[in-house]
Amino acid sequence: MAESVTRASSSDAAPPPVSEAIQRLRQRKQSFRKQVRARVKSTYPPSEAEKLAAESDKVFARLYDLPEYQSATSVGFFLSMPAGEIQTRNALRQIVKDGKAVYVPRVGLDFEKCDMDMLRCDTTTTPTADGGDGEEDCMFYDSWPRNKWNIPEPPVSTSNVAKPGEIDLLLVPGLAFDAHGHRLGQGKGYYDRFIAKMRDGADNDGERKPYLVGVCLEEQFLEDVPHGVDLGAADDGRGHIIPVSDHDYVMDMVLTPSRTLKVRRS
Repeated sequence: MAESVTRASSSDAAPPPVSEAIQRLRQRKQSFRKQVRARVKSTYPPSEAEKLAAESDKVFARLYDLPEYQSATSVGFFLSMPAGEIQTRNALRQIVKDGKAVYVPRVGLDFEKCDMDMLRCDTTTTPTADGGDGEEDCMFYDSWPRNKWNIPEPPVSTSNVAKPGEIDLLLVPGLAFDAHGHRLGQGKGYYDRFIAKMRDGADNDGERKPYLVGVCLEEQFLEDVPHGVDLGAADDGRGHIIPVSDHDYVMDMVLTPSRTLKVRRS
């Protein structure tokens, strides 16, 4: 399921034409993104930071009860933006407390390439403002540089990059998910490319690693087509709510504040 890349034979060669079907798919995804972003923004304005944190904690309370989490020795997890999406700070604290090896994304080395690695973190230190250790609310990543989305990323000097088979369970963010385990991302393809690297290059003796768990707020779980999106344009002919292409990975499980959904494979 890895994405194929078509290379031009000369520097001035025109890119291959985009098919009408692909154009329609992109348009549908953009319509979905616009609607879901508006829904989240209206439900969780800056004044509702405590509500956002509380709903986020409900999602991860479901995570800790999963056998797949309890048996995992390593977890890939994202650091959340300051606002506008599910918050991960409290969950990361619990994952560290549970003794899991933690891997977090780094995408800032080349934004144009739209590539992502995950790096294993040293979670034993919690830098304070004065450079000391041990302040209760501090986290291991607080002193890291921030990327253009104001998300902390491992320093360039950090080189412990995840290899295929090293991450047991991967927590995947998304703008939206549906009951089929389909995910609508931000449109850059970071996670699909990363998952392809991990799964296609792994020798897992038949085991699918990493196990993919999509996490989202209730407003991001789509049981029907968002208001304002044309139903005919949204229908992919297979009854799927979120439009997907061949390189889009399907989650093994989706968690919201009110549900734990294990995806059935056809």
